[in-house]
Amino acid sequence: LNQQEQRELQSRMEKKQMKEFMNVYSNLVQNCFNSCINSFETKSLTSREESCVMRCVDKHLKSQGRLGERFQEQNAAMAQAGGLPGR
Repeated sequence: LNQQEQRELQSRMEKKQMKEFMNVYSNLVQNCFNSCINSFETKSLTSREESCVMRCVDKHLKSQGRLGERFQEQNAAMAQAGGLPGR
């Protein structure tokens, strides 16, 4: 690839990564909101809602981290075993 094509590819990859990040973030917000927020009687979160949201976010971030670790392990194992699929 020439320099222009490399820049275009890099730009597309960055946009795709940002879109994926925003999708994960949106799902996190929606899931935790639906799980933790039960009433709209006050403007602020109740202590119960707040602790639920904190646990939900923590659980989600830990699971995403673990998923990323497993993905890296799988890629390393496949690379060691003879290359990635499609190559």
